[in-house]
Amino acid sequence: MPMIIKDTNISEVKLIEQFRHDDARGAFVKTFHAADFLEAGINFNLQESFYSTSLKNVIRGMHFHTNEMAHDKIIFCTNGEILDVALDIRKNSPTFGKCTSAILSFANNKALFIPKGFAHGFATLSNEATTFYLVSGMYSKAHDAGVLYNSFGFNWEIENPILSARDLSFDALESL
Repeated sequence: MPMIIKDTNISEVKLIEQFRHDDARGAFVKTFHAADFLEAGINFNLQESFYSTSLKNVIRGMHFHTNEMAHDKIIFCTNGEILDVALDIRKNSPTFGKCTSAILSFANNKALFIPKGFAHGFATLSNEATTFYLVSGMYSKAHDAGVLYNSFGFNWEIENPILSARDLSFDALESL
């Protein structure tokens, strides 16, 4: 069964409905299928994979890689629930400074494809969440950058977010 891949309000960012089969043993989920992605116009070459665990009210982001180290990401949740956000940071884009978001969870089998030129972050909505990142490029500390999470008008709907010192040190969007 193929994945269903849909445009978001920013057409380059795609919402992916992953194939899932549940039975008495549990669940089987297809998280990547190159042919389905190619059919949707996504040429994704997996280079690295990461996952994070986060507690409720944690915000991670807004992260991106610069220049030749910029990469695409596919994000999905295998435990809990997150509010995933992609922010357009392409200076010549008609949607520069705009964002799109989606609730990702194990229960809803959704993933988000985030192309180069977008900053990415998420907030944990459940008590704990495990978030997977499939990445089309290699991590490079020299090219690792970010945008301050509260500098682009997005309402995270969290009164007292938990952020790393690094994420709080990022410049505001208008500094890009």
